[in-house]
Amino acid sequence: MIRYPIDVATRVSPNLSALIESQVNDPDAEQPVTLASVRAFITGLLPASLNEAERLHHFDIDVSLLDELDALIEEFGEDALAIDFAQSSASESLSRLIDVVMNDENRENPPTLETIKEAIVSGLSARLVGDGVLEDDEDDALLAEIERLIRRYGADSPAEEFIRYE
Repeated sequence: MIRYPIDVATRVSPNLSALIESQVNDPDAEQPVTLASVRAFITGLLPASLNEAERLHHFDIDVSLLDELDALIEEFGEDALAIDFAQSSASESLSRLIDVVMNDENRENPPTLETIKEAIVSGLSARLVGDGVLEDDEDDALLAEIERLIRRYGADSPAEEFIRYE
């Protein structure tokens, strides 16, 4: 697996990142998902009877998205794993939970993703729903979300790196 000297995901727009993430998480997608397969997915959404420029304009697909993807393909190659270009950050709900754990005055070390998972399993998310910090429906997806982050980045990754506030 190629490791880039920079975090290439920081160079990807949120829209392209979301599209890449949807393709990577698609259970029917060919594995591994590459930049070329993401491009093929985008162009495959459009009728073949139109040329590419007409298809993009006609269906209001943001041309800059395809341009951005083409620039990544030119720089990193069409066989580059798409997952490396998806920005991963916690949802707003998980970000709030991470923030609560980070600011726990009884904590000696910065929390890892595994620490956050343990907090969720131990009932912290339910307590935050009770305190009004999280909505009841936000609680349900937190465990699956933290487990996805752990699978991708490892249990020992600092949780603070994934905080996102909108």
